[in-house]
Amino acid sequence: MNPAQISKLLSLGEGQRVEFKSSVKHVEALGRVICGLLNTSGGYLICGVKDQGSVLGVDVSADAVAALEKQLYEGIAPKTLVEMELATLEGKPIIVFEVPAGKDVPYAFRNTIYIRSGDTTQPADPETIRDMVLRRQTEPERWERRFSFADIEADVDLDQVRAVVADAQKVRRAFFRNAGNPQMVLEDFSAAKYGRLTNGGDVLFARNPATRMPQIRVRAMRYNSDKAGDTYRDMKSFEGPLHAIFEDAYAFIVRNTPTAARFTKGQPKRDDSPLYPEDAVREALINALAHRDYSSSSGGVSIHIFPHRLEIWNSGSLPDGVTVEKLKQGQISVLRNPDVSHVLYLRGLMEKAGRGSVLMIQQCRENGLSDPEWKSDEKLGVTVIFRAPEVTGEVTGEVTGEVTGEVAGEVAGEVKRLLTVVKGEMKRQEIQNQLGLRHEEHFRDAYLTPAIQAGLIEMTQPDKPKSSKQRYRLTPLGEAISAKIAGLSDEIIP
Repeated sequence: MNPAQISKLLSLGEGQRVEFKSSVKHVEALGRVICGLLNTSGGYLICGVKDQGSVLGVDVSADAVAALEKQLYEGIAPKTLVEMELATLEGKPIIVFEVPAGKDVPYAFRNTIYIRSGDTTQPADPETIRDMVLRRQTEPERWERRFSFADIEADVDLDQVRAVVADAQKVRRAFFRNAGNPQMVLEDFSAAKYGRLTNGGDVLFARNPATRMPQIRVRAMRYNSDKAGDTYRDMKSFEGPLHAIFEDAYAFIVRNTPTAARFTKGQPKRDDSPLYPEDAVREALINALAHRDYSSSSGGVSIHIFPHRLEIWNSGSLPDGVTVEKLKQGQISVLRNPDVSHVLYLRGLMEKAGRGSVLMIQQCRENGLSDPEWKSDEKLGVTVIFRAPEVTGEVTGEVTGEVTGEVAGEVAGEVKRLLTVVKGEMKRQEIQNQLGLRHEEHFRDAYLTPAIQAGLIEMTQPDKPKSSKQRYRLTPLGEAISAKIAGLSDEIIP
């Protein structure tokens, strides 16, 4: 949360969703407020601020902050994700707790259930507790909490368990009863109970949950044109524990999107970076994996990469209370799968619950892109779209720069001819035949090597350049220049 957002909360004063505390000395008082927010609509607890909103600051060490977080974590039941952030306002350190509306009400702090009423927090009376319990009994259990058919002894990937423990301990984000006991760790994550994995635990920690839940697979396609069809440059399906799926899917996006060259005013050197901001794309992908609807066997997550846009889709509409407009403004995250989200948070993949969309917008603007677009439909799911700057300076600069430096140079004619004949993935001999060239050495020296060095042609097996199965294809940049040469898309390069 940035200082402007915190100042805005302070200006609104205390209320149903905001509480100020002048210090962090009284853990009991902090725990009561957090518990009350969890049991109602969620909100913020800001420490180091007077009741009237003036900033005092807090004087605590990093160890004291970690100890505070541990005491709060241990006091709240059932366990849930509460984000604590050390921020600076008016030059003074403050602590901001961001509390989502809980999915497992009633919550208790040190065995007492609290609720938020107006700007006060109070113990829940018996009638309120009864109503909470009855509501929970009548509402269906979350999909991630239902028991999986996985064998906790045979199917759990212990390396994944150890990796999460290491990540969580590194950043002091979780506390374990016994970090060396995998089953107890799984229970601490609400990923197992009574010796059985939950669906959430299966997705996160099993070696291959897709054998039981095929909907967790992620499909990724790279298209040759801006229209989805049956012609792909690359297509993959990823499965495994969720963290591995995320890494593989993200690598696919990086591999299949072009690099943009940008010139910053006052800087003599060109800055080469991915066309779509890396952090923004990672945020969009992890949000799709964390917030998707896992309960439908026909659901899933898919990635569609077109020459001029990137789309990441997930099944399930935005949760109740979340709208596209609120996403753009940044709001407390409403978690569809809080157990799954909590583990992703501990692994450092979800940095700011509820504000990822704001981060994405900010990074796109900083890189000269239009804002990412969200589309949500109850039946069609949620799609995030990143668009390439077709008519702005970035892509034009990148493409024309390459054309000037490589294509328009000494070998411009040969490279241009090469680009016009490559269709899909082709063998070297097939390309030579199309060009009517008989001598391999001349073809490589005058055509193929310059095109590869210019980033216009790429090998399908770059790790095995001499493989008999080697094929060559156009890169996104090569496609753009090929289209220009063919006179099919003059709008790409003025």
